[in-house]
Amino acid sequence: MAFVTATWNPLGEAFYRKTEVYEMGWRLSSGLRDCLVAAAPYGGPIALLKEPQRRSPSARPQLEIYSSSGCSMASFVWKSGVVKHLGWTVSDDLLCIQEDGTVLIYDLFGNFKRHFSMGNEVVQNQVLEAKVFHSPYGTGIAIITGAFRFTLATNIDDLKLRRLPEVPGLQGPPTCWAVLTQDRQSKVLLASGLDLFILDNTACSAVTPPGLSPQVCSIVQMCVSFSYKYLALFTDSGHVWMGSANLKEKLSEVETKVKTPPKQMVWCRRPKSHQPSVVMMWERHLLVAGECKETIQYHLDEESVLVPELDGVRIISSTHHELLQEVPAACEEIFKIASMAPGALLLEAHKEYEKESQKADEYLREIKEQSLLGEAVRQCVEAAGHEHDIETQKILLRAASFGKCFLSNFPAEYFVIMCRDLRVLNAVRSYTVGIPLTHTQYKQMTCQVLIDRLVYRKLYPLAIEICRYLKTPEYQGVSRVLKHWACCKVQQKEESDEAIARAVSVKLAEAAGISYSEIASKAYECGRTELAIKLLEFEPRSGEQVPLLLKMKRSQLALSKAIESGDTDLVYTVVTYLKNEMNRGDFFMTLRNQPVALSLYRQFCKHQEQDTIKDLFNQDDDHQELGSFYVKASYKEKRLEARLSLLQSAVDEYNKAKNEFAAKATDEEMRLLRFQRRLEEEKGEQLLGLSLQDTLRVLLSVGLNKPAEQLYKDFRVPDKRYWWLKITALADKEDWDELEKFAKSKKSPIGYLPFVEVCVKKHNKSEAKKYISRVTPEQKVKAHLAVGDLEGAAEAAIERRSEAEISMVLSRCLSTTDRGLVDRLNRARSTTAKK
Repeated sequence: MAFVTATWNPLGEAFYRKTEVYEMGWRLSSGLRDCLVAAAPYGGPIALLKEPQRRSPSARPQLEIYSSSGCSMASFVWKSGVVKHLGWTVSDDLLCIQEDGTVLIYDLFGNFKRHFSMGNEVVQNQVLEAKVFHSPYGTGIAIITGAFRFTLATNIDDLKLRRLPEVPGLQGPPTCWAVLTQDRQSKVLLASGLDLFILDNTACSAVTPPGLSPQVCSIVQMCVSFSYKYLALFTDSGHVWMGSANLKEKLSEVETKVKTPPKQMVWCRRPKSHQPSVVMMWERHLLVAGECKETIQYHLDEESVLVPELDGVRIISSTHHELLQEVPAACEEIFKIASMAPGALLLEAHKEYEKESQKADEYLREIKEQSLLGEAVRQCVEAAGHEHDIETQKILLRAASFGKCFLSNFPAEYFVIMCRDLRVLNAVRSYTVGIPLTHTQYKQMTCQVLIDRLVYRKLYPLAIEICRYLKTPEYQGVSRVLKHWACCKVQQKEESDEAIARAVSVKLAEAAGISYSEIASKAYECGRTELAIKLLEFEPRSGEQVPLLLKMKRSQLALSKAIESGDTDLVYTVVTYLKNEMNRGDFFMTLRNQPVALSLYRQFCKHQEQDTIKDLFNQDDDHQELGSFYVKASYKEKRLEARLSLLQSAVDEYNKAKNEFAAKATDEEMRLLRFQRRLEEEKGEQLLGLSLQDTLRVLLSVGLNKPAEQLYKDFRVPDKRYWWLKITALADKEDWDELEKFAKSKKSPIGYLPFVEVCVKKHNKSEAKKYISRVTPEQKVKAHLAVGDLEGAAEAAIERRSEAEISMVLSRCLSTTDRGLVDRLNRARSTTAKK
């Protein structure tokens, strides 16, 4: 396996390798010279702003976007202002920062999305230099103006501009500067000669890197690591200082023997590595400096650009795309010459096994004797993940699979997951896709983000295949991809609405959890209202259909859909919207055509909007409901005249509705009110609002017998009700003489038992006994029992020969005190029963 280590170069205790990722597919006549270049991290796209070949006033730059393999994705003439810097957001949108501080945002395919300004101060003083940076809060932009002041935006999606404090004594532009993210805050570190300053929101602080060489007179270049944890400073003496970004710890200092400031300087440090290393690039010269005094030097055949990554540096030229990185530990242990690591022995064992050599058993025995077979398998699997060459991956995985056969407890998931990861990575690393992710980057990015990137690039078939291969839940995988595909499909202007709607319905027919309303909303945003309506027909949830239909001003259709859903809250939502959007007449006419909505709205108005319900009844000529409305309204009115007016309106409406009963009842209520008002004026009694029965009761209780008599006759109060009220009122006043006189005045329509009962209720049995002789035979027993006359009750029951009444009297007798009476009643009951 000597060929694997052919590109390795030692640096201290580590090795570095430069691997070719792609042979670039673009054709750049003048290379990257005279180009403004920006490449997104994690194997992202590359943007070039090419200056025109012809130097004339009418010539304009060309903005081109390519995949990492050099496949063209977009190209257009730049017609805006002078661009000072290009950068990429975390979601692969291109940022073009102009000299006047305007930032224009384009997608991967060169479609303009939006723009914003970095503030008036930047407009006035112009952009001197700009940097795009990424932080936990999103994509940020830092700008230094011609006035040597910094303006910072930590997150362009939630734009909040901060003008950083002025640097004391700064008379010219800083020699170099960088953005740091520390303590959940973005800061600017700048150098002016030998002086270093940190600018945060409130202050400018001078800092000094520990252990800086005394030969240094000026710091001319600086860079921050991918994780913002480490800082490198290049000085005019040719020394590179490396340390922590908080400038509290020095890692190393290396003399490069080159005093010219490098064109680019970036960190090349893989996660969990103890080896600090920085890559510097001059014209056709690349140098890697680490912890030791030695360096690695590479010759560059052409103009190149360095792109820092999580675990290395991408080197992009006009012909090649390469990856420079520290060799991962597992790869080093396996492929290092004369390595005796378990993984290296297992690889040799597998090679000998394929040759059918007995040496395979010797190698395996050696590993097993040290109980390191599990570690050997792990090393081979891990090393396979770090290799870009597919054949090398296969060799390592076959060796791991061979070793697993001799283990009973090795977790198979580790091996299976790596195989899946590599299949996905090899698919996206393909030249036609052009996303050269390393395994470390893939794990950091997560599969979900990778799927998002494929979708963003409109690589839908590949995204779907990956989702199915990884068995991603449908709502997170295939359905989500198809939804993005459909949102893109509806923007295709060359196809008809019918064709697009049909294609979307066929493609999404079996996909679970897709909201057609989101796709329809996208169609509506593109100005295709009819297509949006067609797509909404496929949406099974009315709650998703209705809001968009209202947004599209299709209120009639929205109301129909809401009614079909059976969701009253949804109907109320649409009706409320219609009420606010339409004039009153059109609104009522619309509801008349929808009986369900009209009924629900009436119910709402009965409780919330009384005046509106009245208008609805008027429009429908519903005189019966109008009469009821006026009657109910009269109960809430305190002023008598207003009440009478409302009741009169109710009578008129009931008459129109030919409801004579309701009209008569309402008319009587008006007469009662007038009667009550007259009595109040004459007698001072508070009667207004009382019912007819309560009015009679009050009159009788206060002794106003003549008005009560008049009320009784005028309103034809039933005799039985009047007599009950009269005797109750007299008993309450304990006016026994008047009660007796009333009993003798005429024959009682309710009999005379009530007279007995009201007297007993007032504990006056003597008065009660006066009326027993007038009680009918059927009520004699009850009357005697009411006054406690058991003998009389027994006589009446025996005389009537009623078994039920005899039993009633028996139930009141006590066996100890009424023994004779009990025997008598028992004999009578027996006789009655025989007959």
